[in-house]
Amino acid sequence: VQLQACGGGSVQAGGSLRLSCVASGLTFSTYGLGWFRQAPGKEREFVAAISWTGGSTYSADSVKGRFTISRDNAKNTVYLQMNSLKPEDTAVYYCAADRYGINPREYEYWGQGTQVTVSS
Repeated sequence: VQLQACGGGSVQAGGSLRLSCVASGLTFSTYGLGWFRQAPGKEREFVAAISWTGGSTYSADSVKGRFTISRDNAKNTVYLQMNSLKPEDTAVYYCAADRYGINPREYEYWGQGTQVTVSS
């Protein structure tokens, strides 16, 4: 199983980025998916999750109204649209597959991470 995340970069506060994560080696449409992030010196934290059908999503309070998770099962891809970015969103972002949950321990498969840097 491989998860390949991309789309990170450096933006100014208020800007937008869209992260993508392409999965292979698994029956993508049967897996819940999540995005997590980890800032330097901090623990990995939940950002958003989406159920295997895409019918249910859940986001952390810190990103609600700004970030949107979605998936395209035909392309084996999960997305994270990030708008109104803030400096505190700066972190390495990881995609994960397994369950539809907020605890990183619920996820077996992880991507390599993509850096997002937001400057003020």
